[in-house]
Amino acid sequence: MAISPQLAFYQQRLMSLKRSRHLDWPAHVHLETFARCNARCDFCPSSTLERSGVRMPDALIEKIIRELEEMPRDLPFQLSPFKVNEPFLDRRLLDVLHRINDRLPQAEITLTTNASPLTRNQLLQLGRVKNLGYLWISLNEYRPELYERVMGLDFGKVVERLDLVHAMLGSRELTFRVVVSRVADGSEEDEAFSRWVQGRWPGFQVSLFQRGGWLGQVNVATGAVPDVGCLRWFDLSITATGVVAHCCMDGTAAHPIGDVNHQHVLEVYDASAYRVLRMRMESRLTVMPCRLCTFL
Repeated sequence: MAISPQLAFYQQRLMSLKRSRHLDWPAHVHLETFARCNARCDFCPSSTLERSGVRMPDALIEKIIRELEEMPRDLPFQLSPFKVNEPFLDRRLLDVLHRINDRLPQAEITLTTNASPLTRNQLLQLGRVKNLGYLWISLNEYRPELYERVMGLDFGKVVERLDLVHAMLGSRELTFRVVVSRVADGSEEDEAFSRWVQGRWPGFQVSLFQRGGWLGQVNVATGAVPDVGCLRWFDLSITATGVVAHCCMDGTAAHPIGDVNHQHVLEVYDASAYRVLRMRMESRLTVMPCRLCTFL
């Protein structure tokens, strides 16, 4: 059966990764330094995490960075210092980012936040971080009452934070890319959200982000599982406890592939079962837990 152009393009990207050096070295590392989030999004498993409140020890952060230093300096990869959490609640975040800059210069840093903890001082410090690919702001709603029901945060205060970010972009105090996103539900409100953001903050990009079921860890409606592989077979998703989840969609780490407390980070990536996915598998429908996942 023929697949859509979107899925065909996705599969082409997967096959390109299979032929790249990322067969041996991760293309993306998620590093959750503090398993805490102040939002209560109804499409996210954050509120159900057994590890909620766990702060990754400084020594383990250092071990992970030291072991990632063994990656080739000429091979770019993405490093996201978060998983199922709000990264700006960790007061160590900016220090960690500067250590990544100094010791992993090939790493493009990407950050996702709900924006509520952002301050002018934090943003000024963030502006001095090198290789910052984007700041992704998960807003999701433009209607105050629905926002507060969905996110559990004060809409007015969050909008003030976005106004601040936008003003600092306009004054060139910040120069990185800012994306404001919505976890889309397929309704007309997806496009209404996009128009509202573009009208209020023209300096931001807008993304309608695909809703995912988190491998059954969140009860949300999703479509059919696509008959393609998964780009996240080339990722590492490290939780605050040191357990490495199967992927970014394994929010509760119910399907762990390793533990960096006891294993070298790159040893986890090169484990035979995980390597088989990258080398041989072309469809997630043949693999557990991937055959439960609609996320692209």
